[in-house]
Amino acid sequence: MKGKSLRVDFLSLFPEMFPGYLNASILGRAQQTGRLEIVVHQLRDWAVDQYGHVDDRPFGGGVGMVMMIEPFQKALMDLKLRKKNGEPTVAAKKTRIILTSAKGTLFTQADAQRLADYDRLVFLCGRYEGVDERVATHLVDEELSIGPYVMTGGELASLVMTDAVARLRHGVLGKEQSLQEESWSDGETREYPQYSRPEEFCGWKVPSILLSGNHAAIARWRREQSLGDGVRSTVSNLRQPQSHLTKQLRISPKPPKK
Repeated sequence: MKGKSLRVDFLSLFPEMFPGYLNASILGRAQQTGRLEIVVHQLRDWAVDQYGHVDDRPFGGGVGMVMMIEPFQKALMDLKLRKKNGEPTVAAKKTRIILTSAKGTLFTQADAQRLADYDRLVFLCGRYEGVDERVATHLVDEELSIGPYVMTGGELASLVMTDAVARLRHGVLGKEQSLQEESWSDGETREYPQYSRPEEFCGWKVPSILLSGNHAAIARWRREQSLGDGVRSTVSNLRQPQSHLTKQLRISPKPPKK
């Protein structure tokens, strides 16, 4: 998408985790050029009491604490994205609210391409033993996972997805033609192996086909390498609900006292 910047909001208990990655390299430059706007919100600003509580014991018993629905609801209402009953507001048009979830659908390159068409993304980062299910059923548009493994929180998952989406926006990468040849750009193939100078290092040689000057043969070789054994089935086998928990950088001000 040309012209308009992408805004990404993060709702997290640990805003300090974000600046190091988001302010560096390509994403940092994208913010400086106005292609990307990042806003990190401290979820405790919408805590249920003066002590900053955002979690409580799970109904039915169990180990650990569950993040409560009320802080998320109040935050999304203050951001003008949800009404009290959970319905989207007019301002939520072209916005996607995403929960990093233990049971979310596996995030793929196709999702990155889909989400890149939105004007704004909002990530709700889970912690502890999970998030009250009513957040998923009433407040967000979708739940996404980055893989079948356990993490301490959803912050890293949200950063992974932000990186994958932001780089697809117009003007974020220097050479957008490279996007056409990347791994999974068509949903089923990975990028072919890359080599650079020297031609031989410690006895390890560059494949002779790449030195032949025969561009048609090189293109065929690269295509063969991209397809590989079993690559086509990788995404279809994995794209099931997963079991993992899930200006420059601007920290949002606290909301006004109610």
